[in-house]
Amino acid sequence: MPLEQRREALEKFATKNLKNNKMIRLSPVTLEIATARKWFHMGVALDGVVAKRRDLAYEAGKRTGMQKIKKMRTADCVVGGFRYLEKEAMVGSLLLGLYDKEGKLDHVGFTSSISARDRPVLTRKLKKLIKPPGFTGKSPGGPSRWSTKRSAEWEPLDGSLVVEVQFDHFTGGRFRHGTKFLRWRPDKSPKQCTQKQVERENRSALNLL
Repeated sequence: MPLEQRREALEKFATKNLKNNKMIRLSPVTLEIATARKWFHMGVALDGVVAKRRDLAYEAGKRTGMQKIKKMRTADCVVGGFRYLEKEAMVGSLLLGLYDKEGKLDHVGFTSSISARDRPVLTRKLKKLIKPPGFTGKSPGGPSRWSTKRSAEWEPLDGSLVVEVQFDHFTGGRFRHGTKFLRWRPDKSPKQCTQKQVERENRSALNLL
């Protein structure tokens, strides 16, 4: 069946079976572009808005007839540390921090979009700034199922460097995906890099309609 019919059937099912179930919510939908734009700019905890063609049948594993539109934002972060590349003594990623309300620097994510030609100079610069503890609040975690012993290790920095990064989603106290490096901010004081920059995404997205 095309999406138009599937959605109608889903709404009937939800009305009948999910009325008293607080654990499952039916995603809101609209046919009005103005409403979709309002959702997109609300600043709630949304990863993006998905647009789908109503006349197409469901195709498992494919993105035919659909597109996800993400709202890309920027934030200025303190570089609280860095990790080396797995097989080379060159900087692989910068560890990002934001100050909380108590003035502690929390680790909130990373950026690894560093060009190969910039790595040697940047590595030498960062080595001169190595100084514990790097983060005074939440610190980078240990090994994960994706990391090796070396990639889990990190070097703390003195907290003097500020970088502007682009991101699409911030929730649970961290960037949900890797961020994109935009530029260094020597004009920005590290103490200005607070979590207020991302607070507006903390509101729930369950009541859009």
